[in-house]
Amino acid sequence: MPGWFVRLSIHPLAGPDRSYAALPVEKAVAAARSAFGTDVRIGASFWTMTSFGHGIPLTIGCADEKHERRSPDGPLSASSGDCHDLLPNSIDVAVGARSVEVEAAVMSVLVQKDIIDFLVRVCSSEHVTTGGCADLTAWGPPIELAATYHADSFVARDLALSWVHVHEGYKVARAAGNSLDALRARVEAAPRGTRIAVAGTVARARKHAALEHVAERERIGLLVRDEPDPRARWRKSIELTEREDALRARGEVLPLGTRVALAGDAELTREQVLAALSTPPATLLEALEASAVPDDAWRALEPIALETIQAAKEGAPTENVIVNTGAHTRFIEHHAPFHVRRLPRGGVVLATHPYRTLWPLWADALFALGLMS
Repeated sequence: MPGWFVRLSIHPLAGPDRSYAALPVEKAVAAARSAFGTDVRIGASFWTMTSFGHGIPLTIGCADEKHERRSPDGPLSASSGDCHDLLPNSIDVAVGARSVEVEAAVMSVLVQKDIIDFLVRVCSSEHVTTGGCADLTAWGPPIELAATYHADSFVARDLALSWVHVHEGYKVARAAGNSLDALRARVEAAPRGTRIAVAGTVARARKHAALEHVAERERIGLLVRDEPDPRARWRKSIELTEREDALRARGEVLPLGTRVALAGDAELTREQVLAALSTPPATLLEALEASAVPDDAWRALEPIALETIQAAKEGAPTENVIVNTGAHTRFIEHHAPFHVRRLPRGGVVLATHPYRTLWPLWADALFALGLMS
């Protein structure tokens, strides 16, 4: 925010951390640039405004290559201090024609606006190819996120990155910089007929993330169990993980994915991903746009929600209402719309509310193209 300051933290792999409590933006940028490239991770914390009119703390993390290999966040990340900063428990709503559904729609409109705005701003550098918005600490399969950013129109990248994450266990943060040709080669390397499980809901995506984290930790633990010294075990596990990542980076596919299908999961096949990668980007985008048409319940309520938001902006009396109830959540989970936003420089954002994932949008688009039965 204009006139505000940045708290800057510089964390080297070796040596003491450095912290600056309050720097003007220009000085914070200069300090970060001078430190970058010396095996560091940099965190910059500042305040920004949401569509609800609240100031929230936002932290931008940036890691150079060596430090990034030890972090699941990727080379660039952004996070708020608390999930309720972007998903508030209560909001101010203009007094008038109100119901649980209208309140949920108001919240959904404003949250999705913020998600798209923050994601585009974080990914605005010309060096950023793709990004995503998740409620987890790690960058999971893009088709299970709430939003993804693409600097170009090749949105099938989301399917390919999801495939290598689930099938190979190759973290999206590592694979995101791969070219589309490299990603296609990784998918092609899987045996014909290979399938992966896809979480269609946020709850199942969280469950998969937790199970995969435990399974990966146990797998690495078995490989280093003969090392008696705890510190030596930790170093060996880091070296092993880095060696596996180096093999993957060279295109040597290691099918180490640990996902086990849960009840209610969808399936995505190798052939479907390859077919999507071979579909012209314009055709795929049109199918996604056609699939993003909101349902009847949302179409009926959206005009009322927009009028309510506008009334509050114009000074109408407001009332603070609780919006984290089961009824509010269920409405958003079932009816929050999907957005396919084409950006001025040729980029694309796919987005929905964080209570949903992008998979239903993808499933409908692939079905419309005849790629799913």
